[in-house]
Amino acid sequence: MTRSISPENFDGVPGGGARASEGTCAEHASELGVGWKVSPSVKIAAGEEFDLAAIDGAGLITHMWITAHPDNWRRLVLRAYWDGADQPAIEVPYGDFFCNGWGRFAQVSSQMIAANPHGGFNSYWPMPFRSQARVTLENTTEADVYVYYQITYEVGADHENDGYFHAQWRRSNPTEYKRPHSIVDGVDGAGQYVGTYLAWGSNSTGWWGEGEVKFYLDDDTAHPTIAGTGTEDYFGGAFNFDVPGHGYTEFSTPYLGMPQVIRPDGLYSSQQRFGLYRWHVPDPILFSTHLRVDVQALGLGQRSGMRFHPLRDDVASTALFYLDRPTARRPSTPTREELDVI
Repeated sequence: MTRSISPENFDGVPGGGARASEGTCAEHASELGVGWKVSPSVKIAAGEEFDLAAIDGAGLITHMWITAHPDNWRRLVLRAYWDGADQPAIEVPYGDFFCNGWGRFAQVSSQMIAANPHGGFNSYWPMPFRSQARVTLENTTEADVYVYYQITYEVGADHENDGYFHAQWRRSNPTEYKRPHSIVDGVDGAGQYVGTYLAWGSNSTGWWGEGEVKFYLDDDTAHPTIAGTGTEDYFGGAFNFDVPGHGYTEFSTPYLGMPQVIRPDGLYSSQQRFGLYRWHVPDPILFSTHLRVDVQALGLGQRSGMRFHPLRDDVASTALFYLDRPTARRPSTPTREELDVI
């Protein structure tokens, strides 16, 4: 059976929708009364973590739609807890989870994430749970934030053998010299890696995307089982994403894309910034006991002889994977300073 939680039905119970007599639009609906868009959103106070959904019993989240002002996309932190765990399986800045990590809108037209004008964010990642689910949003800003959302889920099926959905965020600003950026590290258990989003800020002139994405699976230590041939290759592009006569060219396809290119404006926007995603849905990366993933920040063209050179770029990654347990080793919760887009 299908259920849905929103500010018009906070617990998703059958027949519980559109009954609010108080809410963020109560004044606007005062002449119409109950049932006429009285409570379409919530106000999350500064510093507050708000429960978007709390579900008891087994279920499967099938769709999330959410929107808030772009100023808050990096300052709202999305979390999800499965089966009563005290640590989140998902802990990602809201904008990065929906492939909009720079606080500026980019249309994303993929199978799993759709970002539509102007900030209508949608997730179609299936998120199963066996006994309980809790989805929250923390407002790390110094002002109240209004958030509109709807979370759709199914109940009544058996999810005992389904993996738990995880999402982790890491940022290197700047990346360490001659050290790769860690996308995932120290995950134990069996599962499948299903997606990567990178918000990449270039701090140097020249081409920035020669770095390889590497997957260390199970017993891999010094060397990975999967090693790609370059950053733009991993995200399905080629030759610097440079269409002759057009330069960097945005694209968004069902499973991979570079939907965002932020170009310098000659005044305040001094750096090039990019948003890239790849969903390993038809081609999941399977592991049995252990997972580590990283990407190199590697440039080309600024040294004589067209030699590669390590970069000191701003790289923020979101890693998505399913695991046979509701918690995993994860990075520390980011501070407000670590979240800032500057």
